[in-house]
Amino acid sequence: QVQVAESGGGLVQAGGSLRLSCAASGRAFSSYGMGWFRQAPGKEREFVACISWSGATTDYEDSVKGRFTISRDNAKNEVTLQMDSLKPEDTAVYFCAADSLQFRVVTMRAPRFYGTWGQGTQVTVSS
Repeated sequence: QVQVAESGGGLVQAGGSLRLSCAASGRAFSSYGMGWFRQAPGKEREFVACISWSGATTDYEDSVKGRFTISRDNAKNEVTLQMDSLKPEDTAVYFCAADSLQFRVVTMRAPRFYGTWGQGTQVTVSS
């Protein structure tokens, strides 16, 4: 079973960059797809990006395409989210999550497909 913990959040001005990291424990990390989600105050948790267990497939929410990049290093048990050209509307708590199913063929956007979640890291973008 995989456990995850996020780091790298902080305060940044609009147009700036942040790099979020998700450290995973467990020997089976490389067999699980991983996702990043975010939740702003008063809003539902929403999908941001995900990557397949092999790293071959990625998917992004439309508003972050071209600005955010998800990647994974299975040797280090780590998933990262590089966030560039940040906007005030990117302000939220960002969560890392592991798919509940090993070796899933496709990537999933819905939170219900993810069984393990981190505590979240705050990202604040000032205008």
